Amino acid sequence: MSGFSSRPLSAAPPPLPIEGEVPVHVLVVDDEPALRKNLGRILALRGFVVGTAADGEQGLEYIETKAPDVALVDVMMPKLNGLEVLTRAKHKGLATEFVMMTATAGLDEAVAAVKLGAYHFLTKPFESNEVVTVTVGQAAAHKKLVDRTRRLEQRLEAQERFGELIGTSTRMAAVYRLIEGVATATSTVLITGESGTGKELVARAIHQRSARAGKPFVAVNCAAIPKELVESELFGHVRGAFTGAQNARAGLFETAHAGTIFLDEVGDLPLAAQVKLLRTLQEGEVKRVGSDEMKIVDVRVLAATNVDLKSLIEAGAFRTDLFYRLNVIGIALPPLRERKDDILLLAYHFIDKYARRMGRDPKRLGADAAQALTEYPWPGNVRELEHAIERAVVLSQASTIAARDLPAETHREGAVSSVPRVPSTPSPLAISALLADLPFAEAKRAAMTQFEEAYVTEVMRRADGNLSEAARQAGVDRSNFKRILRKAKT
Repeated sequence: MSGFSSRPLSAAPPPLPIEGEVPVHVLVVDDEPALRKNLGRILALRGFVVGTAADGEQGLEYIETKAPDVALVDVMMPKLNGLEVLTRAKHKGLATEFVMMTATAGLDEAVAAVKLGAYHFLTKPFESNEVVTVTVGQAAAHKKLVDRTRRLEQRLEAQERFGELIGTSTRMAAVYRLIEGVATATSTVLITGESGTGKELVARAIHQRSARAGKPFVAVNCAAIPKELVESELFGHVRGAFTGAQNARAGLFETAHAGTIFLDEVGDLPLAAQVKLLRTLQEGEVKRVGSDEMKIVDVRVLAATNVDLKSLIEAGAFRTDLFYRLNVIGIALPPLRERKDDILLLAYHFIDKYARRMGRDPKRLGADAAQALTEYPWPGNVRELEHAIERAVVLSQASTIAARDLPAETHREGAVSSVPRVPSTPSPLAISALLADLPFAEAKRAAMTQFEEAYVTEVMRRADGNLSEAARQAGVDRSNFKRILRKAKT
């Protein structure tokens, strides 16, 4: 293919000076040799890897074989014009972003190009070289965002078999293996973990992968049932069994017949109900309150608790024999602070969930929001994270969620928590990892904001809160330092 080439041209340092950053690959497609060469030189000087093609057919072949990040394509060309190249590339599902060029300022052409999927449209002669490089850079950043979103979606789709249970960390992989292992068994399972870690989601995942998947799944919050009604709720009652029992009623075990019953917060069951539950587990039968008749039930029992049942046993509040009957197989769910790798994946899952529910366009996380989410210890675990993201989707007026859109405790210095907070000053590599998902200009602004906040906070600390002394130490006049301080605190 002698009509086009692909090679890094001699260039100054790239516009995204982040160690390990892959240079943006740009294809220039134009039938004018001088313009093609000039555009290639301009883009190479800004750190892009540049390929060129002399006509539409060569350009399309290049895109199909080398998948550049951005294609800068002239509209009027022989063999295939630019709009035809764009149409064919999009029809083939190619991920390259298109920036179209034309010597005529036709609005119709611009609209047609955008409708066909072009990122932007430039008119020759260009206003400046900077307009070209900035537009190409923005198109590349957009492609990076789209690619990242697609990867997240693929990771989420790969987990559909576990329903709403989201996570790819090592700790969650171990949980998935246990779910797979116990799903086909009939043994009782005790799921433990802090409040908000997703114990019911684990129970549902087990049920959905079992032979009982098409049968009832009955979830019971034992802590929410008045103690005097627990036995009636679980095992049913006959008419006249107690005041108000005007009709006979089947209990939840009968309702779950042939399926699964999930006893959440099982440690809150009163001792009398524990005795009857133990008999049901051992004999597979229930007796309604006020009745002498036994009813056979075929129910798999899954239980959960966020407290230490052994401590309840020591206190005489939970039966030892029931504990061992429930804890045939145990699944311990890790708190969210111990699986930080899953936080942003969960955040994007909830962003998509609530954006769809509210009929809004999906949003992305700004660097400051991503840092706040990963540093906060999440004492309320996944449930607290979900509520925080729902709030952010509601409040954010921009396409990017900022830290200010999150609950104050997630990014307030010295946030109160029962768990020690991760230090607020991350390493340079951690900062780069967060900022690398942003366009250079936005990443630079975020880094500068973080620097200013950290700098003025430390200088004010050293100056014991004296504004004039802090300004002197910083080497700036008092009014400028005050302005920087005010900006850092907003």
